[in-house]
Amino acid sequence: MKLIKRSVVFVAALALLSVGSVSAHEERSYFDGRSAADENVPPFSGAVIVGDTMYVSGSLGLIDGKVPEDPTDEARAVMDAIKANVEAAGFTMDDVVRVQIFCSDVAHYGAFNAVYKTYFSKEYPARAFVGSGELLFGARFEVMVTAVRRPAE
Repeated sequence: MKLIKRSVVFVAALALLSVGSVSAHEERSYFDGRSAADENVPPFSGAVIVGDTMYVSGSLGLIDGKVPEDPTDEARAVMDAIKANVEAAGFTMDDVVRVQIFCSDVAHYGAFNAVYKTYFSKEYPARAFVGSGELLFGARFEVMVTAVRRPAE
């Protein structure tokens, strides 16, 4: 019995490795792409698309460069920024499969959720809501997502 379990795990691991190697050979495109040759810019790209998968960097909900006073306004601003990036690349919010939210104070969990759930019309993506402590520029939320294009219906 143990041999069967080990075989299943080994086959699953090989399948995962082969999926990763296929993706490694696919063409990449960048949104707000930056490179090490770019001077005086933050060292990351806004998003990278590999095949039908989009990886969006962490976004903040700043309005005119400032953190809004109300956590709900900040949550809306950060989700609007995510949505704009996703849609600019031809994806939809319902293509989002994974979300990571970093929050400076988990007391804002309810305020964030009240806004967050309005951005999806199908199943919610897998998600982590992490109490992170202090975030850049005094933000309450930083959100990053992964989207996979759904097949045409």
